[in-house]
Order: sequence, then structure tokens, then C-alpha cells
Amino acid sequence: MESNKKELRTKYKALRSQLSDNDVETMSLAITNLLLTLPIWEKRYFHIFLPITEQKEVDTELILHLLSGKDKEIIISKADFDSRKMTHFLLTDNTKIKKNEYNIPEPVDGIEVPSNKIEVVFVPLLAYDKQAHRVGYGKGFYDKFLGECSPGTIKIGLSFFEAEESITDIYEDDIRMDYCITPNNIHKFE
Repeated sequence: MESNKKELRTKYKALRSQLSDNDVETMSLAITNLLLTLPIWEKRYFHIFLPITEQKEVDTELILHLLSGKDKEIIISKADFDSRKMTHFLLTDNTKIKKNEYNIPEPVDGIEVPSNKIEVVFVPLLAYDKQAHRVGYGKGFYDKFLGECSPGTIKIGLSFFEAEESITDIYEDDIRMDYCITPNNIHKFE
């Protein structure tokens, strides 16, 4: 079935709101375990989002532990809602995290990392289709950010749900994902 982004945002926010904390935890763990099988672990710079727990996003804390256990450079971002740009910082023991007015946990400051250094990006999304297009909250932060990454950057969506057939209102320059990981599947997009 085809749907537009607005319909999908409504549908998946509703589906997510029905998940219990236990569901989120169990499914996030399953996603993390599947990540271990991807051919990404020789890379060094990994960008990860810190979940908005109120929105029942995939809990990335397990992925954080995995990355730090493998001694990776972990990068998190701070969003500027005026310019719609994200600034990326290295996550260190000294990084202070604070929630912004949208409940997004963000680094207060730190060592800045340019987008083109990042080799793997874990992408939050509300929905996606079989052609690797994603639907986020519609603010365009990730579209802009992924556009600044180098062409070889591996983009991995994380979702509790399976793909839609196709999203009708995609743009020519929408950046597609390389993978999307769900609790039960690894979708590899060509």
C-alpha cells in the first residue's frame, strides 16, 4: 500500500504509543543483537542518536555499550531548531547531556567532529519503505546531516516495525538508507 509521509507519521506515532516499556526494551535488544552481524565493525567513527523516551524511540543505550566495548569513537549531536542544522560532538567521559525543550538528550558542548569524518550513522525514523526511503518527524535535520556525510558513510535505520510498500511524497534528493534493522530482520538496500 502506498502512503504519504503525513499519514505514516500519524500511523507510526500511534503504533509506537501502544508499546510498553518492556516491548521497547526487548525489541531494542533484538535490534542490537542483529547489528552485530553487519559488516561495519572495522569502522571507527559511529554517530548515534540518544532516544526520546517519551516518543518510544529505539533505546540506543545497548548500542552505546556495544560501541564503547569495541573501542569506537562515538559521536552524538545537538540540534539547532532555527538553522535546522546539527552539530556533532565526540562522546567522552566528560560529556554533559541535557534534554532540550523537545525532550531530546543532547551534549552541552565538547569536541566537535565534522560530518564527513563520520563512517556509520544510526538513523532514527518513524517509518520507511522497501526502497530505503525514511520518514522522520519532518524537521529535516537528518536529511541535511546525511547530505553532509561522505558518500561512503553507512546509513542504518533502526525501527520496531517492518517496511511500508512505498512512500508517495519523497523528494529526488532524499538520502536513502543502506540498511534498516528491525527486531526480526536486517533489510539491506541496494
